Amino acid sequence: MLTVTVNGVERDAPRGERSLLSYLRFDLGLTGTKYGCGEGLCGACTVLVDGQPLRSCMTTVGAVAGGSVTTIEGVSSGNTLESLHPVQRAFVQEQAMQCGYCIPGFVMSTIGLLNREAHPSVGQIREALAEHMCRCGTYQRIEQAVERAARGDE
Repeated sequence: MLTVTVNGVERDAPRGERSLLSYLRFDLGLTGTKYGCGEGLCGACTVLVDGQPLRSCMTTVGAVAGGSVTTIEGVSSGNTLESLHPVQRAFVQEQAMQCGYCIPGFVMSTIGLLNREAHPSVGQIREALAEHMCRCGTYQRIEQAVERAARGDE
């Protein structure tokens, strides 16, 4: 067995070629991380590993052994608007979601971006989110939410 910290809790994880996404969803029941394309192209499966965004569908559990994984479930302290992560609040306030399927990945990439760059430019925001797909087409609102979170207006 391997050890992986998930949302602050140290966990035993299986060895082998199992995807991190599968482990999170089926073993741990953390279904906020979504399966989109299975090829690392859509961004729906994005989690943070040691604070940086990573596509969990293309990453084995073994590749993150000893690391710290944060899923969308691990960034808020409850279900009220006040308990959400500032990035999540900005997404709510900008009404940046329709179906919501892609939003956990966008949120995780935004948190990763703001971990690296507290006040990103529009170009940096677009680059950080370029590999995400939103089939509902709310890109403008998503970009506005990221800008709001970076300003601290949430």
